[in-house]
Amino acid sequence: MAISTTSPIIIAHRGASGYRPEHTLAAYELAIALGADYIEPDLVSTKDGVLIARHENEISETTDVVSHVEFAHRQTTKIIDGESKTGWFTEDFTLAEVKTLRAKERIGQLRSQNTAYDGLFEIPTLQEIIDLVKRKSAEVNRAIGIYPETKHPNYFKSIGLALEPPLLATLTANGYEGANAPVFIQSFEVSNLQDLSTKTDLPLVQLLNNSGKPNDFVVSGDERTYADLVTASGLEEIAKYAQAVGIHKNLLVPRDSSGKLLSPTSLVTDAHTAGLLVHVWTFRNEDYFLPLDFQGNPQGEYELFFSLGVDGVFSDYPDTASTVKENLRFKPCSL
Repeated sequence: MAISTTSPIIIAHRGASGYRPEHTLAAYELAIALGADYIEPDLVSTKDGVLIARHENEISETTDVVSHVEFAHRQTTKIIDGESKTGWFTEDFTLAEVKTLRAKERIGQLRSQNTAYDGLFEIPTLQEIIDLVKRKSAEVNRAIGIYPETKHPNYFKSIGLALEPPLLATLTANGYEGANAPVFIQSFEVSNLQDLSTKTDLPLVQLLNNSGKPNDFVVSGDERTYADLVTASGLEEIAKYAQAVGIHKNLLVPRDSSGKLLSPTSLVTDAHTAGLLVHVWTFRNEDYFLPLDFQGNPQGEYELFFSLGVDGVFSDYPDTASTVKENLRFKPCSL
């Protein structure tokens, strides 16, 4: 089975995280049922070097670790990518210990319906996610891709738990090889993608935020910021090691101080000129996240971005994304 190349692809952001606690097998499985082309696991490491899916290595917001008295002494403060964080960290737990924890909704104040699932689901490993994807691909008779993100790669490398070797080993062991494999490996840092480009032909994605700079640039003293990377010349440099950029929505359609949309930038054209695909994050249905122009109308936001020629969208609600995509029949809408 070949992955669908019909653009744009629907990437389930942490699974169907609008409906289930993020980064759980339940969220990924639902995302596939709702039409996602790819599911996105953020990857961090356990103490014993196993890759698991969590948005951050600090897990008090996404698991019930706080209620586990046997782990109370593990609470600590660390500097992660220049920020002081206090909590419980995956690299201080073995996989066996992580498996005693259960996931919970990260933003329960906005998604109270998801808190009904708190405590029900384990924290999945990358291998368990791949097993799910292969099983569901066979069931639904279409190839489902995976879109793993290396979280805090420079930090994990600094503590002897580099993410990339086990990631590549796991992907290779499961038959993911070559430029056409249904995989995108993404990172907000640059150096680990450059290194990966010398070790794998799998597609790589440079993530670009609308502020700040890659953490490895901070560590190395590189003065460039994400703003430098989204220039035409910056995109040409990215194209030397990556096949796509994963961009913050505001880099393509900025917002003014009131949250109203401004005119689109030339980023899609510039990236395509450099030979890069453009995947945009993150689309959510709640008014809290939507621009003023599309309050109560998340479909309209998708229509706008699809009309600008993006090649994929990250969505917490893959059913909404898929429905709009189908309704447009891949034709630009009139603005």
